[in-house]
Amino acid sequence: MIKVALTPPMPCSYLADQQEQIFVVQDDDLHNQAGYEVLLLNGFRRSGNDVYRPHCQHCQACQSIRIDSQTFKPSKSQKRLLNKNKHLEMRISHQPQTGYYPLYERYINTLHSDGAMYPASQAQYDGFISNTWLTPTFIEFYSEDILVAVAVTDVMTDSMSAMYCFYDPNFLANSLGTYAVLQQLVIAKQTGKKWLYLGYQIDQCSKMNYKVKFNPHQRLIAGEWQPSYR
Repeated sequence: MIKVALTPPMPCSYLADQQEQIFVVQDDDLHNQAGYEVLLLNGFRRSGNDVYRPHCQHCQACQSIRIDSQTFKPSKSQKRLLNKNKHLEMRISHQPQTGYYPLYERYINTLHSDGAMYPASQAQYDGFISNTWLTPTFIEFYSEDILVAVAVTDVMTDSMSAMYCFYDPNFLANSLGTYAVLQQLVIAKQTGKKWLYLGYQIDQCSKMNYKVKFNPHQRLIAGEWQPSYR
């Protein structure tokens, strides 16, 4: 049994005219690497130190989605994207760098000015990305030694979670969010992590629909992980 608290109804961040409620984990014994892997399996996701899952009375649009890194096959368009970005250099850091926040700020303020995280601030960034009970992995992408994207990734024993990705708005045409997931899948396969969790798929939200393009994938529906292919 997972101990949770339920938030009051509030306007949904993704679907207009909908109210959302969220389960927030209250069990400190699960706030660690092993516990978080169990929570991911049950459809939860973290934001900062908090771990949550949507629990809306009249809507089940949010479905957890994950990809099996061992069986994933990139599509033709994904192969083209890998080739388009082959000039980028990837580096991995286990400590946040000073260049992350300015990049995050430009990303939020330019591309997500209609979202709940606008306007960006250092405090909001720290509260969202940082974690005291799990050390995130930062996958960095550079173009000619200039940082253009960061994929914040949580790494567990048997799985990885794509926590958040932010990038230089000038590289919008490079689809760096999708590219980052492709590289996370490569890393997961190479390091023996079976699952890459992508958070929530919301079919009615255009900003979230890129997730179903990674195939084959699974969705958590009525408490069961079910295979899907789109």
